[in-house]
Amino acid sequence: MAASKKIFGIVLAGGEGKRLMPLTADRAKPAVPFGGQYRLIDFALSNLINSGLTQIVVLTQYKSHSLDRHVSQTWRLSGLLDSYVASVPAQQRLGKRWFSGSADAILQSLNLIRDEKPDIVVVVGADHVYRMDFAQMIEAHIASGKKATVAAIRQPISLADQFGVIDVDADDPTTIARFLEKPLDAPGLPDSPGEVLASMGNYVFDADALMQAVIDDGEVTSSNHDMGGDIVPYFVDRGEAGVYDLQRNDVPGSTDRDRYYWRDVGTIDSFYEAHQDLISTLPIFNLYNRDWPIFSSQLNSPPAKFVRDAKGNLGQTIDSIVSLGSLLSGAHIERSVLGPWALVESGAHVSDSVVFDKVHIEPDAVVKRAILDKDVVVTSGASVGVDHDRDRARGFTVTESGLTVVGKGVRVVP
Repeated sequence: MAASKKIFGIVLAGGEGKRLMPLTADRAKPAVPFGGQYRLIDFALSNLINSGLTQIVVLTQYKSHSLDRHVSQTWRLSGLLDSYVASVPAQQRLGKRWFSGSADAILQSLNLIRDEKPDIVVVVGADHVYRMDFAQMIEAHIASGKKATVAAIRQPISLADQFGVIDVDADDPTTIARFLEKPLDAPGLPDSPGEVLASMGNYVFDADALMQAVIDDGEVTSSNHDMGGDIVPYFVDRGEAGVYDLQRNDVPGSTDRDRYYWRDVGTIDSFYEAHQDLISTLPIFNLYNRDWPIFSSQLNSPPAKFVRDAKGNLGQTIDSIVSLGSLLSGAHIERSVLGPWALVESGAHVSDSVVFDKVHIEPDAVVKRAILDKDVVVTSGASVGVDHDRDRARGFTVTESGLTVVGKGVRVVP
């Protein structure tokens, strides 16, 4: 990273996360557990810290208590070196109102930028799963001379209607010609007609230009005050917006299989599928990269324990992740992710599932293709994910793909 430039990081963590209900019924989306011991926000923060950023604010809003607590307890840097990760709730500095969009969140928090006086501001989302070296993107931004740079990942053109799509200049593929919001007729890339560049929701700005952009946007009554939908087009119209293709990014320790992994886990199904990406022998996203670690809270917990049950019956755990503090006694676990302090007892069968912390699955219970939130108890002989009509009748969420979600603290009975 350019030593002469002062860099400031902003993590946008104020969204409601309605599409992840009921997992967001009692917590902000970036605080949703992921991969056993992590929270979704840990991926964004780990990428920033690994990239050398040491002054970072997290802008929070809805149901932020567990998120604020996680940031304050986990992400403590050395104040001696003026380093910090600080959670900043909506402060209503411009009136008694919530953030009306991601750009408005920055507008209402301009005091943070003014206090630090950075040259460059990195703005990232808080709820994507990926690895990225932002130092390389910052260097590319500075070299380009642009005021704004948008990180983008190549996606099949058939998926263009799911993303903000970047149409590049025909003469300069690093310059954004148009920013298209979920287009139905997106043009392919010049060097790959079957692909488009989808915005990752990560941006690098010259600080003064970003400040002026959100101020100008705040005065436009018809604006949605969104970073992708309004601020990026603001710079595109001025010829000041560049694109950074993730293929240019080389994260230490990455492999050909997981180098360009990026997932927006904004729905229950995508959240579940991202977990399945973790557990194969050669995972699509590898949590075990020591050169670019994903940091999180250090649990004061014993190791996971796998034992026979009281009658000496053996359990079996296959293609799964089991977190600290968990106890598996004569149970069968397959293709699943278990959070901290999970207890699975004799004869229980858990398959193709995601289990959050402190879940208790009693003897002979069955959990199949399900997500169980914190403190759920599946009592002896009960089942989840086996009979979808029964699951719906009990008030559980069942997605179109047949995935059952049980909210926090529910006791499931036969």
